[in-house]
Amino acid sequence: MIFSSVLIEEAVNEFARLPGIGRKTALRLVLHLMKQDEAQVSRFSETIARMRRDIRFCRTCHNVSDAEVCSICKNPSRHRETICVVENIRDVMAIESTQQYNGVYHVLGGIISPLDGVGPEQLYIDTLVKRVAEGGVNEVIMAISPTIEGDTTIFFLSKKLRDFPVKITTIARGIAFGGELEYADEMTLARSLSNRLPLENYVRERSA
Repeated sequence: MIFSSVLIEEAVNEFARLPGIGRKTALRLVLHLMKQDEAQVSRFSETIARMRRDIRFCRTCHNVSDAEVCSICKNPSRHRETICVVENIRDVMAIESTQQYNGVYHVLGGIISPLDGVGPEQLYIDTLVKRVAEGGVNEVIMAISPTIEGDTTIFFLSKKLRDFPVKITTIARGIAFGGELEYADEMTLARSLSNRLPLENYVRERSA
């Protein structure tokens, strides 16, 4: 792809760094921005820069937030006795879109994957154990993608929490093995949450 402008080429190169954006799509985006008035483009760039500069992570659940504590954790109508454990913030958004869950969350920041160099110490596991140890939690839902790495993470967490008087459940098998939680449709995800299983049942199913 040959450019007559170094400025356009540099802009295309930056857009092409984004996941899922090839150079042709990047060029279309750049040409679209060229057609917009300067004030609109400035608002766009400042919004992105301000998001990156000011975004924070909730000190309680590690979800993205505009303040020290996220809007979900601050919401007095949420059921704090139920914690839904997820891999990342995209999973929080996926579950929230179902409008079937009214508890709170805990974002691990990933899953245990030795092949990728990710161990338990690199995840927000200690803060989850601390939340449960402080009391007031009746159920911990393991809403983690049903992959080998996801199962490894679930089993590790269950061992860390087994000495506490909490019910540990997993989402039902509406999510196919090997599937990613964030790509599940809202209806399937909602049913998986509603029909969640005790962890013991999940272990028996996967061992059969």
